Amino acid sequence: MPTVVLVGTLDTKADEYAFVRDRLLAAGVSVVVVDVGVLGDAGMPAEVGREVVAAAAGVELGELRAAGDRGAAVTAMARGAAVVVRGLYDDGRLDGALALGGTGGTSIAAAAFRELPLGVPKVIVSTAASGDTSAYVRETDLVLMPSVVDVAGVNRLSAKILANAAAAVAGMVLAGPVTTATDVPLLAASMFGVTTPAVNTARARLTELGYEVLVFHMTGVGGRTLESLAGQLAGVLDLTTTELADELVGGVFSAGPDRLTAAGRAGIPQVVSVGALDMVNFGPMETVPEKFRDRKLFVHNPSVTLMRTTPEECAELGRRLTDRLNAATGPTALLLPLKGISAIAVEGGVFHDPAADAALFDAIRGTVDRSVVELVEIDAAINDAQFAEAAADKLNTYLTKENR
Repeated sequence: MPTVVLVGTLDTKADEYAFVRDRLLAAGVSVVVVDVGVLGDAGMPAEVGREVVAAAAGVELGELRAAGDRGAAVTAMARGAAVVVRGLYDDGRLDGALALGGTGGTSIAAAAFRELPLGVPKVIVSTAASGDTSAYVRETDLVLMPSVVDVAGVNRLSAKILANAAAAVAGMVLAGPVTTATDVPLLAASMFGVTTPAVNTARARLTELGYEVLVFHMTGVGGRTLESLAGQLAGVLDLTTTELADELVGGVFSAGPDRLTAAGRAGIPQVVSVGALDMVNFGPMETVPEKFRDRKLFVHNPSVTLMRTTPEECAELGRRLTDRLNAATGPTALLLPLKGISAIAVEGGVFHDPAADAALFDAIRGTVDRSVVELVEIDAAINDAQFAEAAADKLNTYLTKENR
């Protein structure tokens, strides 16, 4: 029988957890309750007590209570919960995980659930779910479900929300495992709306050649996730490096300073390009910082406004790109699409800017270490089939050489 682990502060949320536990049991799954409360007495029994969680964090529960520091207690219990939850999974006693709470309970549970592998069901009913959840989710498949009302009692509204959450997790763990081929080399590709044709063409070509391709959307978290999986990949098709522009200029889709480093550090083959370095991303037009209002802006959709990068910014992006690729320890190629680096940067497109593109290409040519990086210039736009197929074939060449 599948097991769902409940992680919660039973000194303040016992009624809610008892309700969810009973719903899960009625749905036909086993339940293990982990108590991460500190200050008050537990309002219901738990299979894993708070003393065990505190000890897993290397602290005494009594010390946390005596200190009376809620922030320190939450931090410690989050650390301990992560150890306990991962241990339950490793011991075969966790098929899914569920939690309920406000920001404190969500922080504890999220820290624990992030330690679980991708694909393991993990849900938190949270008061924080309708805001920016990136700090809780990070690069995982954790689902935050809005609690609508505070997690403070079981009432006519919260009962429906909590019951739905229990049913969702029960359904996930009862559905059975998904079987997929695992003997096929795994690749990752980076994509954006304005490079979708290129990645789709390349992915189709690589699939024909016998690879499985994971495609990531370059919205900050996509790039970070791609980087985090490098150790599990046979190679990377990194055609869309747009997140570097957001990192440089201050857009909303930065993946941070480690973007474009993991594959090189791991020594796995990578084929890289400059896809969508013509743009910096912001939210709706009214959210664009005042200092950028006189720049070339384009409303991509109601939620995303794009800003064209300048020649000066493009030159710096070229230098940053090559600086990271020059440190690679595995086969690396950098492909330049000379007729357009995105769907809207081609001739006639709203971001067509030959001077900016020239600055980018010249900076790359002047700083790339050709003893490390194979520089390939292609007289095509990035979304042309000629370019996409060349990128796929180049990666395949590296991979087949690696396996000889």
